[in-house]
Amino acid sequence: MLIVFQSILPIFLIVLLGIGLKRSPVINPTFWDGLEQFSYWVLFPSLLFQTMAHADFTNTENLSVSFAAIITVCVMSGAILGLWPVLRKAGVRAPAYSSLFQTATRWNGFVALAIAAKTSGQDGLTMIGMVMAAIIIPQNLTIIIVLVWFSGRARSYKMMFYRVITNPMIVATALGIAVNLLHIPIYDPVMQAVYFLSEAALSLGLITVGAGLRVMDALKPSMLALLAVFLKLAVFPVVAVAIGLSLGLHGDALTMLALSAAVPTAMNGYIMAKQFNADADFYAAVATIQVIISFFTIPVVLTLAPYVAGG
Repeated sequence: MLIVFQSILPIFLIVLLGIGLKRSPVINPTFWDGLEQFSYWVLFPSLLFQTMAHADFTNTENLSVSFAAIITVCVMSGAILGLWPVLRKAGVRAPAYSSLFQTATRWNGFVALAIAAKTSGQDGLTMIGMVMAAIIIPQNLTIIIVLVWFSGRARSYKMMFYRVITNPMIVATALGIAVNLLHIPIYDPVMQAVYFLSEAALSLGLITVGAGLRVMDALKPSMLALLAVFLKLAVFPVVAVAIGLSLGLHGDALTMLALSAAVPTAMNGYIMAKQFNADADFYAAVATIQVIISFFTIPVVLTLAPYVAGG
């Protein structure tokens, strides 16, 4: 476990750097909104496009990981939707519930990709990229529907459709897959520029993760916040490993599936929470707790998963 812990430590040190820089007077506060938007609209899509454009879609192991990830997300989403009647009777309001749904089902691609690259190299990076390609569309579609449904605003299917087709992650993934499968030639200097952007995505993405955390909000978490943490960091990996095993995954394939389930929630969900009238403060607090606790839980997951799989 020590080797895994040491492999993950640099990732979390960059997250800590983001926390420190956000609170430092050295950097203009307006910088962070720009960096967040730049990461969301340019850097992360570049990484997804580059990964999908070069992914080996003939690799059955990668396809199996992707299929297992889709099933895992569907199972978790269905289970958390099933909790709504119980939570409503307990006094949980719709805005908080929609943020609970997001924080328990979203996963932070920046963290997963960085850890995969550090622990498993290009093979791990490709597997995580395949997981992202598989679940980006169904997951974002589900989340948008849930956010609109619980927003208290008029439920417009046209708006839901627009949000989906304009999502930069979905667009970049679809374009990368199209280039790959249709063998569309891309001018080498253009692909090299995309590669440079994708290289910057991991480090800058981790810094934005740290900058978006709100440590003070996490000092006295509510029971609902702790439930969101438990669902994401404990239940999600267990469900993923169980589904992976049932589909015959083993070794690195199962480990990367477990990693995608074990990382904390995505920070861009905070932006969506604000846009859809959800409880954004609750989202920020849960995300902060998850990042802190995942520093200890991810090494456990990455250590146990190979043993469970007999790898």
